[in-house]
Amino acid sequence: MKKIYYIAPWVLQTTIWIPTRIFFKLFCSYKVKGLKNLKELEKNCFGTIFAVNHSSELDPIMIPASLPFFSCLMPMFYVSREQKFYVSSGWRQHIYGGLFFRLWGAHNAYTGKKDYDIALRHHIQILKDGKSVCIFPEGRKTRDGEIAEGRPGVSFLAYRTKSPVVPVRIRGLYKPHTQRDFLGRKKIEVIFGQPIYPNDLFGDKKEVSIEEFKNAREVIMDKIREL
Repeated sequence: MKKIYYIAPWVLQTTIWIPTRIFFKLFCSYKVKGLKNLKELEKNCFGTIFAVNHSSELDPIMIPASLPFFSCLMPMFYVSREQKFYVSSGWRQHIYGGLFFRLWGAHNAYTGKKDYDIALRHHIQILKDGKSVCIFPEGRKTRDGEIAEGRPGVSFLAYRTKSPVVPVRIRGLYKPHTQRDFLGRKKIEVIFGQPIYPNDLFGDKKEVSIEEFKNAREVIMDKIREL
């Protein structure tokens, strides 16, 4: 992958960190919990998967903005759909899946390949290069506020790259479930759970079946729901 696609996300995400934090602190009741669970990962700075529930288009901004400034877990890279998926999505088709998305750190997962090594090839390389990948295992935003069934790609990435998975839950961005504080500000929480290591999911198995990937995915999704 071209060097610009590694540098640009760090520049953009670092640049907006301060104004984003100021905005959420002023206009929302914004809390970040569970950063202590990332201490060991911060020390070692190896490839890490952040598995996050998806409730709003703000979710990709919330994750890097909730990490410490200049965290070694930044920049965050993302699993996104191909641009053709957004052709009937109004203004989104001009941004999602295109150049700006890549500069922000979002890279396509290729659908219909029936081979995760091909579909997630960018993200495998990113994790092997010691960078962080943010994935929304549900594959779409929630339609009812509940966390839906995830897809096995998240557990495949953990197995394939030997990367830990950090379950993350964002609360307060799904509009029908919005709660407000006494000042009328929207309550938002970003909660980082304890890392789940590949050995926790697969033991020392050399080969894993699709059913085992699905089972491991459910372990990850349950950890997100528990937060």
